[in-house]
Amino acid sequence: MNQYFDNNRDLSQEDIVIDYRFKGRDFRFVSRAGVFSKSHVDFATDILLNHVSDFVESGVAAGDNIVCGGTPSLLDLGCGYGCIGIVLSKTYSLSLTQCDVNKSALELTRRNCERNGVKSRIVESDCFANIPDSFDLIVVNPPIHAGKSVTYRMYEESREHLNPDGCLYVVTLKKHGAESTVAKLTQVYGGDNCEVVYKKKGIYVIRACL
Repeated sequence: MNQYFDNNRDLSQEDIVIDYRFKGRDFRFVSRAGVFSKSHVDFATDILLNHVSDFVESGVAAGDNIVCGGTPSLLDLGCGYGCIGIVLSKTYSLSLTQCDVNKSALELTRRNCERNGVKSRIVESDCFANIPDSFDLIVVNPPIHAGKSVTYRMYEESREHLNPDGCLYVVTLKKHGAESTVAKLTQVYGGDNCEVVYKKKGIYVIRACL
């Protein structure tokens, strides 16, 4: 079975257009077969975006977290066609890096950044293999079907690539092992630094901070 993290050039190359509205802004993406949620912005990603948004906006209001003191940096880890990073970067003027192991996904990300007027550093990378930098914010909708060895590596390596007071946001589903994800993040980041910020209808959004 082909998965969205595979580089499969035999899949259809026909564009699929996705319209998405966030915080009063309209976004348009192109997608194709072979990337995650190819025909729409999935509900879990929409929830993730809103919770990251709440975090960023609360910091702007309070003046006391990562969004202050220069342009905050964002890594869209396993970016797919680029939706998460593009939406957050354009809404909040973040310094954006996007990475994926799937070449077709990266081609779509480049097109979608141009389409939506977003500047991004786009990197082909297996997790952090080609990314030496650290970030204020890392956001991931993990490729569950790649297996725990991959997703857990994402969580572990993210900790080594966060700036002081930086945060990782993860969205996952109960049926995909959300409780084990919480346990793993708690192990890696410590119980006081890991919080389930959303838990409803089988969708979990988890924040882990330094």
